Amino acid sequence: MTDYKTGTREEWLAARLELLAAEKELTRRGDELARRRQALPWVRIEKEYRFETEKGSASLADLFRGRSQLLVYHFMFGPDYTAGCPSCSSIADGFNGSVAHLENHDVAFMAVSRAPLGKLQAFKRRMDWTFPWASALNGEFNFDFNVAFTEEQLRNGPVNYNYQPMDVRPAVKAGEDGFVGQIAAMTETGVATYLREMPGMSAFVLEDGVVYHTYSTYARGLDGLWGMYQWLDRAPRGRNENGVWWRHHDKYDQH
Repeated sequence: MTDYKTGTREEWLAARLELLAAEKELTRRGDELARRRQALPWVRIEKEYRFETEKGSASLADLFRGRSQLLVYHFMFGPDYTAGCPSCSSIADGFNGSVAHLENHDVAFMAVSRAPLGKLQAFKRRMDWTFPWASALNGEFNFDFNVAFTEEQLRNGPVNYNYQPMDVRPAVKAGEDGFVGQIAAMTETGVATYLREMPGMSAFVLEDGVVYHTYSTYARGLDGLWGMYQWLDRAPRGRNENGVWWRHHDKYDQH
């Protein structure tokens, strides 16, 4: 329970106007950050990545599907998962409605995971999703973009995630009773297997037949894409979290 106070409408309005000034400053700062993202140098993709899609084998350039820009969501769904990560799934619940608008603004969208295509398609049907989803099971794409790691890498020490060292060994030691363990259980894997995947998003551009990487973000950098939290941040009690409370949307008790 969060602390709260009561007041008059006049007191509320005065406080709201003060907050509005701060919100407008945040909006202006967000616009500035967007311009800085777009000003990052483009890095040419040299590798020939391959993906499995519902239309067959595809290159990275093929994922653009006739558009000049591509946004990829690195969805945590490893080869040994039974279900997709519930956190990524709650983010993905907001994808369906956006894809049509993006595609009609010269921007292709694709979720990419390392699970086999058949497993992704079955989970997609379960979740009633329509956005495109590709498997990168047999390639280095997820490893190169620092959202997949080998068992040996995780066991031997920190790995590079979110542009800094990340050591998952404490989470592995905490096991199924830890915070990560509770999330891993929803994918029917152990913590060590679950943490071989990480979430993120990457942006690419296709110019004169050449694909360039333009941007990637991870961890809390994905908050802006997580529609659930955008609503909660505006609710009276905010996120009001105590442990892992979210589930796959078909696993909540019906009320």
